[in-house]
Amino acid sequence: MATTVRPAIEITTFKLAGGRQLADFIAANADVDPWLRRQRGFVSRMLLQKPDGTVVDLVVWAGVSHARASARRLMHELADSPVHAAIDQGTVCWSVSPIAHLVP
Repeated sequence: MATTVRPAIEITTFKLAGGRQLADFIAANADVDPWLRRQRGFVSRMLLQKPDGTVVDLVVWAGVSHARASARRLMHELADSPVHAAIDQGTVCWSVSPIAHLVP
């Protein structure tokens, strides 16, 4: 029986470092967004900020394996990206899960 690959959502939450604003974080992603577009299985990315200041970074992938592989590559290929300094690294929570139910 063939295994069906389901789309996945990568969810990363964190606080911004050093009094940065969401606009600062978005600007710091100038190299990340084009890099994501080149990754196999990338579908879309959304950034939002909750009222408590927590940033939620949602990335839709064709499957969990695409998300995990890209996360590993990002830390090496974009190690010098200004995006890392914009994040309070001690607040980062990362997960990736297959989509169980989708209403288009």
